[in-house]
Amino acid sequence: MRPTEYLKAMPAILKKIKNNLQSKTAMLGFHLVAAPFAFLLACGMAQAAQPVLVPVPREYQGRQDISLTHGIAVSAPGGYKDDKFAARDLADDLKQRGVVVSSAAATRIYLLRDTSVAGKNALSRAKAAMDQAMGDEGYVLFTSGRNIYVVGHSASGVFYGAQTAKQLVSGQGRDAIFEGCRIRDWPAMKYRGTQDDLSRGPVPTLDFQKKQIRTFAAYKLNIYSPYYEHTFQYASNPVPGLPGGSISRAEAAELVAYAKQYHITIVPEQEAFGHLHHVLKFQQYAQLSEIPHGDVLAPGEPGSLPLIKQWFTELSEIYPGPFLHIGADETFQLGQGKTSADVKQRNLGPVYMDFLKSIHDELEPLHRRLLFWGDIAMKDPGEVHRLPKDMIAVAWVYDPHDEGFSKWLDPYIKAGMETWVAPGVNNWSRVYPNNNYALKNIQRFVADGQKAGSTGMLNTVWNDDGEGLFLQDWYGVLFGAAAAWQPGTSDIERFQHSYGQVFHGDTTGKIDEAQIALMRVHQLISDAHVGDARDRVFWMDPWTESGQQTTQALGPVLEEIRNQAERAIALIAQAKQAGNLREPDALEAMELGARRMDFLALRLQTAGGIPAVYLGIYKNPDGTNRQSLGEVSRSGACEDIVTGLGYLADLYKDVWLKENRPYYLNNILLRYEIAQELWAKRESEMRSLGGDWTRTHTLPTPESLGIALTEGN
Repeated sequence: MRPTEYLKAMPAILKKIKNNLQSKTAMLGFHLVAAPFAFLLACGMAQAAQPVLVPVPREYQGRQDISLTHGIAVSAPGGYKDDKFAARDLADDLKQRGVVVSSAAATRIYLLRDTSVAGKNALSRAKAAMDQAMGDEGYVLFTSGRNIYVVGHSASGVFYGAQTAKQLVSGQGRDAIFEGCRIRDWPAMKYRGTQDDLSRGPVPTLDFQKKQIRTFAAYKLNIYSPYYEHTFQYASNPVPGLPGGSISRAEAAELVAYAKQYHITIVPEQEAFGHLHHVLKFQQYAQLSEIPHGDVLAPGEPGSLPLIKQWFTELSEIYPGPFLHIGADETFQLGQGKTSADVKQRNLGPVYMDFLKSIHDELEPLHRRLLFWGDIAMKDPGEVHRLPKDMIAVAWVYDPHDEGFSKWLDPYIKAGMETWVAPGVNNWSRVYPNNNYALKNIQRFVADGQKAGSTGMLNTVWNDDGEGLFLQDWYGVLFGAAAAWQPGTSDIERFQHSYGQVFHGDTTGKIDEAQIALMRVHQLISDAHVGDARDRVFWMDPWTESGQQTTQALGPVLEEIRNQAERAIALIAQAKQAGNLREPDALEAMELGARRMDFLALRLQTAGGIPAVYLGIYKNPDGTNRQSLGEVSRSGACEDIVTGLGYLADLYKDVWLKENRPYYLNNILLRYEIAQELWAKRESEMRSLGGDWTRTHTLPTPESLGIALTEGN
């Protein structure tokens, strides 16, 4: 083992030594054997053996572990309804891991408020304080003898302490252990959220949204923002919200009540300026569009503001939180139609700012703070000061940006406005999220936001081409949760060595390795200057001109792409064989991503080579022989592609339906069907080449087979 590997393994080694030691001393009934190790642990090795936690707590001290062989009792003796819910939630989690939860158990966990006598006594025993900096969401968690205490100032603090307690349980059933510790912890940012795109294809089921809520809360997120363009069923404007493909008012209200238990505020985002094509395409709204059949509302149209008011009035009735999100990003068509004269006279910035101010004034009676995307207004910083100071600018950018993120924040900070930062999980239009970009973007943007005084983070999930699957996004979502809770610059490497164990219960490290292997695939493609593993590369026809160019660019790394993708598949399988993994649906989605990456390279590696061979034969018919022609006609590449597409379509459908309604799924499956038909036709044409040559001594033109002629051939 290399020194670096030894250091990485050291915490696990120490933990095993510690656990074995405790077991032996308990059986023998004396502590002499533990004495040498007690000295080492006192010298700092207990800190080195800190358990993996996401987020990482601010203050941690190791203590003796507690065996849960004989079960555990969970109670919230203060009588608070919210704390009793937190106790049930914790007990349910322990039961799912096979831990016996019984009121008669000798080991007990108490959920307490710092204002109660029991809470004060517990804090005194732990020599810990709940100070003002910890706020309502801070907590103290510690073990003492066979007891475990979670103390918070408010319901949310107690709840978050209970979530950390879940992660401190390792093992299953009677082998489970609660890792002894003393923790003081509180968040760096007040608002910590995830935005989910519900308008570009997938629309989640209510059950999956509840699953999202539970998982967000488990990692201490407190904001969920569903993104609507046309997928909310408004009573005042019912036409765009297709039944079966949109969220009903009843579903939204049920989710609000459900989320409240988990201390999550739902912040609805309804686009109120741009990205409205799927509303404006309906005839009754057509006159409101900046350009015919466009996607931007025309600010000067008399019906624009009334429509916005109708939308947000309904949203405010269902979503009781303090915020509403009006979108207003990427309004690229502004000035190209009905507002062209106004923009020419006054410039784009003033026209844009005036409409935002008008929206603010129209919605002021709702008494909500309005969030808006900061990408357009920042381009005219001299006009930003005119925006109402109670609006919140959500700065967004999705690249790592080594030079920092101040330029996205400074215009609003200088204008005295509150800011949030919005990094992204980089899932959009990808075969699998590009976590090379996502983790660095989240890490740096959130850290810069904290330095600049941003009060919130809204990590974004987008589904630009409709193929996005949220089950593939948990890696970036959880790192965002950690980065917003933890102060300063979050440690990417530490997260990468924690995710598999914390989220999936994988103690082998293989899930973490699989994630890194998929990141390597993205990097290989990026290094070849073909972007990264995008859906457009997956669907690209390697016989077209651009397909041949892509095949040539990726040729040197196709084997390594496949090795890494297949390594990820094998690692996932090996981790499953070890047993007792959690979140199996996310693992299936991860495997889908790996198999699509492998197929992407397979198609280029096999069928991608056919154009060059066939063109060589076609241009030199006199040199054509049965062997070279047979290599093309009997290659089997086309058949492999047809088979592969069929399998991937089935796997994709299975994962889709684990989280989404059937709506829009056929649009994606149609892509697989069309591609299958194309390659089945090509398989038939390739197989007939030998017979055609024997009969007529002629070959079909490359173009008739779909093979493009390029400069190189």
